Amino acid sequence: MPVKMRLTRHGRKRYAYYHIVIADSRAPRDGRYVERIGSYNPNTNPATIDLDFEKAYNWLLKGAQPTDTVKAILSNEGVLYKKHLMGGVKKGAFDEAEAEKRFEKWIADKNAKLQIKLERLSSDEALATKKQLEAETKIKEERAKVIAAKNAELATEAEALAEQTQEEQLGSVEPATDNEVAAETEQVQKEESTES
Repeated sequence: MPVKMRLTRHGRKRYAYYHIVIADSRAPRDGRYVERIGSYNPNTNPATIDLDFEKAYNWLLKGAQPTDTVKAILSNEGVLYKKHLMGGVKKGAFDEAEAEKRFEKWIADKNAKLQIKLERLSSDEALATKKQLEAETKIKEERAKVIAAKNAELATEAEALAEQTQEEQLGSVEPATDNEVAAETEQVQKEESTES
């Protein structure tokens, strides 16, 4: 039975994540499998890989053939590098302690690179947030200026309208002419004389 290390698809449409499984090469993609050894989620940045290192290494030693994607995942996690180092130990190129030392150094370098990438991503995200905040502040200030200009224009219009209505009220009360004053005084005198 030819055994493959491959991915089985899970998740919803356009948001897939995968299980890393050991399966018969003749089985369907999402069908029966022998053992699940991890998961892979490409939707995060960086991609989330959860792998049982020892199981993957043991299956490689037993002859399981990884697909291209699984091979890249195993290489990223160091399983293939450990197999390579153990092959050197078998050939007598170096001892097992040297192999472990090299593997630990490789893991430390990988973690340092990952940490640098995470810091860069977080700083890029902070920079993008800062730029967006500055753009929003600029838009807010422009809107405030437009509103202040409108309010000033409305205030001047209101003052002009108030002055105009005040003038109209003053204009409706016309000063009495000399003839009118004289006619009124005559009428008042006649009324007084009739009363007495």
